[in-house]
Amino acid sequence: MSTTNVQFNFKNKNAVVTGGAQGIGFQIALSFLQAGGNVSIWDYSQQALEVAKKELAQFANQVHFTQVDVTQKDSCESAVQSLPWACDILVNNAGITRDKSFAKMGFEEWNAVINTNLTGLFNVTKTLSEKFNAQSNHKRIVNISSVVGLYGNFGQTNYAAAKAGVIGMTKTLGKELARKGFTVNAIAPGFIATAMTQAMPKEVLESMAAKVPAQRLGSTADIANAVLFLSSEQAAYINGTVLSVDGGLVI
Repeated sequence: MSTTNVQFNFKNKNAVVTGGAQGIGFQIALSFLQAGGNVSIWDYSQQALEVAKKELAQFANQVHFTQVDVTQKDSCESAVQSLPWACDILVNNAGITRDKSFAKMGFEEWNAVINTNLTGLFNVTKTLSEKFNAQSNHKRIVNISSVVGLYGNFGQTNYAAAKAGVIGMTKTLGKELARKGFTVNAIAPGFIATAMTQAMPKEVLESMAAKVPAQRLGSTADIANAVLFLSSEQAAYINGTVLSVDGGLVI
C-alpha cells in the first residue's frame, strides 16, 4: 500500500477570515491563499486592510477585502452581500483585549471585549450562514478561542469569559449544524509570537516562554496550520472539538 504525504489543497474553496488583515488572522489568510484557496479578509482597521492588500498583491485574483465591524449586525450583513463567491470556510478570528484585574475592570472594558469576541462571532456566523455553498458537504467553521478560555488568566475576566463562550458556542453549533454538512471546531492558541507580543519587554517574553513545556512561544504559522487541517477534507469527522495549540501549556 502506497503512502502519500498530505498537502493541503483549497483550490475552488472560498474562505472568510475575520480579523484577517494582521497577526494570526493574516497568517491564516496567507496560508489559505498559498494552498490555492480564495479568501475574503474582513477586518475593522482600514489601515491594516490597505497594508494587507499590498502584502498580498501576488494573490490579487484570489483575495477580497472588506472593512467590517463585527459588533454591528448591519456591518456584517453588508459584508456578506459584498462577497464575490459562496462561502465554504469561515474562520472566526477577530478579537480584542482590554486587560485589567476584576477590581479595576469597568463596564466599558467588559462590554468591548464581549461585544467583539463573543457577540461578534455570533453576528458573523449568523449573517454568513445563508451564504455558505448549499451544494457543498465540506462546510467548515473554525473559531479561534484561547487557552485562557480553558483555564482563566489573571487580569482577563472579560477575555477568558468571551473565549470560554466561544467554546460553548462551538460545541452547540457542532451539534446543530453537522446534519447540514458542517463541522464546527475551535482552536485554543497559547502564547503566540505576534507583532503585539514582540513589543513586550524581553524579560516578559522569556518568562512566558519558560512556562511552556516546549520552551518557546508559538508562531502564527502554528495556528494557521491547525486551521488548515480542521478546514481540510482530511478532518471531515472532527466536529465540536477544541484543539489546544500551546506547546503543552495547559498540561
